[in-house]
Amino acid sequence: MSVWKKAFGGAFAVAGLVAAGAFSASAQEVEGGTLFGNMKTVTQDMMDRADSDGNNFLHTNGNYEQTRYYPARQINTSNVKNLRPAWIFQTEIVESQETTPIVVDGIMYITTSFNHVYALDARTGQQIWHYKHKMGPITTYCCGPNNRGVAAYGDKVFMGTLDAKLVALDAKTGKLVWETQIADPELGYSETMAPTAVNGKILIGTNGGEYGIRGFVKAYNADDGKLLWTFNTTAEDSTGVWALKDATGRDMKRDIAAEKAALKKLGDPYKTLGGGVWQNPAYDEATNRLYFVAGNPSPDLDGSIRPGDNLYTNSLISVDLDTGKYACHFQYIAHDVWDLDAVSPPILVDVADASGKMVPGVLHGGKTGHVYIHNRDDCSLIRFSEAMVPQEDMWTLPTKDGARMLPGANGGVEWSPMTVDEGLGLVYAINLHQPMTYHVESSPYPDGKLWLGGAFKVVESEEQWGNVTAVDYNTGDIRWQVKTQHPMIGGIMATAGGLVFTGEGNGLFKAYDSETGSVLWSFQAGAGVNAPPASYTVDGKQYIVVGAGGNVQLNYKRGNNIIAFALPD
Repeated sequence: MSVWKKAFGGAFAVAGLVAAGAFSASAQEVEGGTLFGNMKTVTQDMMDRADSDGNNFLHTNGNYEQTRYYPARQINTSNVKNLRPAWIFQTEIVESQETTPIVVDGIMYITTSFNHVYALDARTGQQIWHYKHKMGPITTYCCGPNNRGVAAYGDKVFMGTLDAKLVALDAKTGKLVWETQIADPELGYSETMAPTAVNGKILIGTNGGEYGIRGFVKAYNADDGKLLWTFNTTAEDSTGVWALKDATGRDMKRDIAAEKAALKKLGDPYKTLGGGVWQNPAYDEATNRLYFVAGNPSPDLDGSIRPGDNLYTNSLISVDLDTGKYACHFQYIAHDVWDLDAVSPPILVDVADASGKMVPGVLHGGKTGHVYIHNRDDCSLIRFSEAMVPQEDMWTLPTKDGARMLPGANGGVEWSPMTVDEGLGLVYAINLHQPMTYHVESSPYPDGKLWLGGAFKVVESEEQWGNVTAVDYNTGDIRWQVKTQHPMIGGIMATAGGLVFTGEGNGLFKAYDSETGSVLWSFQAGAGVNAPPASYTVDGKQYIVVGAGGNVQLNYKRGNNIIAFALPD
């Protein structure tokens, strides 16, 4: 029998969760305290060692390598069936949730749509403080008023905002320390991604590829918010090599002669070419390099007024952390007219190259439905996985009346971060299958307003679904796959307990056996679970936490819950 009680400021704690044969777990991680530092501030050393920290969740994607692998095993395949809600916190905002909770020494930081930040007691869900961003008069965003979380660093937490600002808050009080304007929201710029903190720098990209922005990643000083460098994701010479084939070797049906004539007439379109960076960069400490992906060109579907390969849109890009200087890139789709942008954050792991030798690698999940495996040194492609979703009529060009092509503009792997279990050599992705038709209609640059160059329309008469897929990244083979009722968007996390956790738009939050794909546990959250899960340990007890607030893009049921799960005492 469970007893629920009101705890604090909209939070609920679960008391007396008792079940017959309740499991008394013996944690294999640290029982109390912290692994690194005293946690009065988040030090660089703590951030560097996050991949082996069994207490905290310090990065949006778990660590700088972005493996989203949590090293605690108190919750595991043998006892996950006993997992129960430990507490539920209800935010003030009932709207889509995409936040990854950050946990520092028993304190949890979450964000909501419209740029609220909460600090919670991670043991109970009780509110400590609540910050509401004072939004400017202009906000522009294509896909919902989302926010994907904060970065915690030093004695501050950092958030990007819908009105294209970067704000720094006092981690203890939630009071504003500084804010800086990243870009002009009137031109279509906005921020939904969580920042990344490393070596005194706060890194953030931009969305707005649907508005004719020029994409970038910027680095700011964590102490005062001063700009340190900018890397623009659209090169001043964006024409490239006039590639005829995509990364997998398929003909993209380009009319190069027409494009070259347009280039002569219109000039290089780099100033309004898009290339938004939606998700966190990965950081390689050994080489001091960042790896991130840039999204679709602008306008999305009309390539006639943006001739050339449109570098560096739809690419994996690497730059130097200290200077932002270009190191290498690999373009998946040149001159993309299908909105199949690169958005899911890259993952750094060692991979087998073509000869079987283990080398530093980069993984990226594409909206094409492939996982791409790269050599970290030069960004070159080693292999790509089997297709995780149906591919039909690639690459059929958009038409005025509409042309059907799968996977469709939502993917494959959307912005959803993947996760890795290196012991098994597997990367796990969540996918969408949502058939669409592509309609092109040319229009001039509209000064920061929506600029799709047509439309992509869901084929309502066709079945839509999703899947959870495990891929062997050393071969590209699919190891297992589980179909889901609805298209999947949000994120996934693996743990040392042999589990992967992910949620669905129908409100189900599930635990899978990471080796076999068997569903071992599920919970109905009451709203779409379309946020990436996290895990942490406080006072020797491991928790799994996730937001249940739905999704704008796929119109999943909205909510306002942050739910933490644990084994009964």
